[in-house]
Amino acid sequence: MRSLLRLLPAFPALLLAACTEPPNNPYPAGQSRQSVLYSAFSERPKHLDPARSYSENEYVFIGNIYEPALQYHFLKRPYVLEPLTLTAMPQVRYLDAQGQQVRADGPVSFSEYELRLQPGIRYQPHPAFAKRPDGRPRYVPMDPAELADIERFTQFHETGTRELTAADYAFQIRRLADPRVQSPLLGFMLDYIVGLEALSQAIGEEAKRGARERFIDLERFEFPGVTVVDRYTWRIRIHGKYPQFQYWLAMPFFAPVPREAERFYRQPGMAEKNFTLDWQPVGTGAYYLAENDPNRVMLLRRNPHYHEDYFPAGHPDAGKRLPMVDEVIYSLEKENVPYWNKFLQGYYDASGVSSDSFDQAIRIGADGNPDLTPDMRARGIRLSTSVRTSNWYLGFNMLDPVLGGLAERQRKLRQALSIALDFEEYISIFLNGRGLPGQGPLPPGIFGAREGKAGINPVVYTWDGKQARRRPLADARRLLAEAGYPGGRDARTGEPLTLYLDTMDSGPEAKSRLDWYRKQFARLDIQLVVRSTDYNRFQDKMRKGNAQMFEWGWNADYPDPENFLFLLYGPNRKVGNNGENAANYQNPAFDRLFEQIKEMENGPARQALIDEMVHIVREDAPWVFAYYPKSFALRHGWVMNAEPNLMAHNQLKYRRVDGAARAAYQQRWNRPVWWPLVLSLALLVTAIWPVAASYRKHLRAAARA
Repeated sequence: MRSLLRLLPAFPALLLAACTEPPNNPYPAGQSRQSVLYSAFSERPKHLDPARSYSENEYVFIGNIYEPALQYHFLKRPYVLEPLTLTAMPQVRYLDAQGQQVRADGPVSFSEYELRLQPGIRYQPHPAFAKRPDGRPRYVPMDPAELADIERFTQFHETGTRELTAADYAFQIRRLADPRVQSPLLGFMLDYIVGLEALSQAIGEEAKRGARERFIDLERFEFPGVTVVDRYTWRIRIHGKYPQFQYWLAMPFFAPVPREAERFYRQPGMAEKNFTLDWQPVGTGAYYLAENDPNRVMLLRRNPHYHEDYFPAGHPDAGKRLPMVDEVIYSLEKENVPYWNKFLQGYYDASGVSSDSFDQAIRIGADGNPDLTPDMRARGIRLSTSVRTSNWYLGFNMLDPVLGGLAERQRKLRQALSIALDFEEYISIFLNGRGLPGQGPLPPGIFGAREGKAGINPVVYTWDGKQARRRPLADARRLLAEAGYPGGRDARTGEPLTLYLDTMDSGPEAKSRLDWYRKQFARLDIQLVVRSTDYNRFQDKMRKGNAQMFEWGWNADYPDPENFLFLLYGPNRKVGNNGENAANYQNPAFDRLFEQIKEMENGPARQALIDEMVHIVREDAPWVFAYYPKSFALRHGWVMNAEPNLMAHNQLKYRRVDGAARAAYQQRWNRPVWWPLVLSLALLVTAIWPVAASYRKHLRAAARA
């Protein structure tokens, strides 16, 4: 007992001496000082196959694993395409119906893109490239008994690599046509890539003749849309002129996939073990997927075969070899609160700003601009803001008898609602200021979008000399009366006007937002009925045109106005054609202009036609142009080169971290609080001491006796 009492006061000192790192550090000792980037994911990516993936949470991974022919320049704004694996930008030839070259302004039947690959680019390590001593593939064909003993992909111990070739890019385009792959891009590209539809039908017929998931040699089918000229050169032929096609060449859909990978994964038993391109991709990018455990972690590791790539000029890191970080660790984090707390502790390098953490992180200055709170500044945290290449709108079903159509009555009703819905207030209440009021279909930063006075929607706003001002509610009431609904009642029947909003939102969190909508309509004495449904039911109503009003948004696939204006192009309507024109808007004048600007290069002539198109949709008001979302991103001071690039998917290779600064921060902001333990020990000693003293007295008395 005496020995125990002597050791108790020494416990805190012993514990302090044992802690070389914060005791709550979730990572291995010493890792924080290394060239590692820490991030998180909230749900498992469904597709990592570049032919199937079309989601932001998937592009976080495959955008850094695969390399399409082109990429977006990391620093330049507006966004500019540049070669990634090519020696130069694609060369375009225009051809007539007989295949003879013609001028760009001539009778163009086809456009042919010629692409020239850099020699020496190699794939990441992968078992599909492993060879036996005699040169035959190590794992093809796979011994069923050997496969039965393999439970994790890392148990394929032998890997290999090879040089990237033009045939790999051609093979991936053929994969887009394979109906078994189910590429979401196939339907769109059928109208452009020559022979793609016939190829898809031929592959589909072949797939019916045997086991569906067996390997089919896609290269044996005739396909005039893609020609491999030599080892490093290939050509893509599309119908007509479509200048925006070059943007698709920067998308993962057009990244190369080696034939060996398809052959490897199509073997019997592979899919049952989740050994597929959707689970274990293989590319030539700066990183490869070293670990895929979606219940815990996803680990990207530097590609040991990555080709020469350097940080672009005009930056302090210009000329440095890429990638600049060895590993990127994504930990599963389903909830915002623990993610935010770990970010503040320094265990995540960057974070978004959720509604829960907004007031703790951001304060709005007197000029209305966002800034960091003093606590964030004291921690060395930095804020980046950017207007996303996205829009959000309230759509009207133009087939609806009350709100739809191009007649004066319906148009003025839609204009009145556009004025009455105060999205400045919405942005302030529900987005914490993270948005700009919408002025049309084109967000800022996209060619064709005007700024200042020239960029306002005159139907909804006036210009006060410095900024846009929403028209007063009296203007909305006047338009409502002119539409035949004075005071919110039908002038012909006297019945109150009731409108319906279909939404996928439900539950307590959505209630306040939907109540806001009801109050906005009530300002015009219009009753709003909200109809909440699940996602599948909502999609079905949209396809059938049964929704009267709805909320929708669009993230740009590429930074061109065509990618937004096609959402209002008549032939793309949702009803009947299952297109992306959810409002089912159709104005012949708009459609004619859209068909013109599709084939034009950016310039004054194209700008003039876009101005006319934007004017038409502002007057017709098939949408209430709600807002353009703004991104708020936080990062710690030890993370460099995190400039927002909303179009690039391969940004990880530019990141750089100062591991020593991160470790010092973690030590400072995760110091153990020892006083509760010391106090507890003191109370324990205080409680034990009388008992021990009494016991010792008893022993001495017994000894004397």
